[in-house]
Amino acid sequence: MKKSDRAKIVKKVLDRVYPETPIPLNHKDTFTLLIAVLLSAQCTDERVNEVTPNLFSIASNPKDISKLSVEKIYQIIRPCGLGPQKSKAIHKLSNILIKKYNQKVPDNLKDLESLPGVGHKTASVVMSQGFGVPAFPVDTHIHRLSQRWGLTNGKNVRKTEEDLKKIFPKLSWNKLHLQIIFWGREHCIAKSCFGLECEICKLCYPNRKKPFMHKKP
Repeated sequence: MKKSDRAKIVKKVLDRVYPETPIPLNHKDTFTLLIAVLLSAQCTDERVNEVTPNLFSIASNPKDISKLSVEKIYQIIRPCGLGPQKSKAIHKLSNILIKKYNQKVPDNLKDLESLPGVGHKTASVVMSQGFGVPAFPVDTHIHRLSQRWGLTNGKNVRKTEEDLKKIFPKLSWNKLHLQIIFWGREHCIAKSCFGLECEICKLCYPNRKKPFMHKKP
């Protein structure tokens, strides 16, 4: 089976199972989305959604965040993990947004990636979910499933992103990256399917007998 055929199977199943793709992280604008995505690094969306209401009830824009001490931010976001780094990044990027961008979140990858604590994946999520610009953020779920489904060789997340962008139509990227995440959480779980059990794995590789071990990011 060709890679393009497997891609068609993936999209057909995901469109059937997930016709709607709500954004997992609760937010009210691009700034609160940026903060939520930053906090989600090595943390579950559920935990982030439990923490951000406490932060945003006190400060939900760069100006108000900048008035908080790093220690105060840390006390609030601590349950998300990596608190010291994240609290410093949130404080610094808020000040940068005030001084350089008139409190507005920049709408391009280059400027987003220049902000403290904002890597390529975080910037891509903001571009996709905040501005509606086609992007294909690759998290651990997408990296793992793309290998199981034979859509990439899995050398690293950037290579996976490049491969997925080549094989799927650009207008499908924003929805598809969420669909794959949902599928990875609910059907093709890291420690259970191993490329053998879920519907998509079986359709893409009907003759696979041995567990597939993916390459880590």
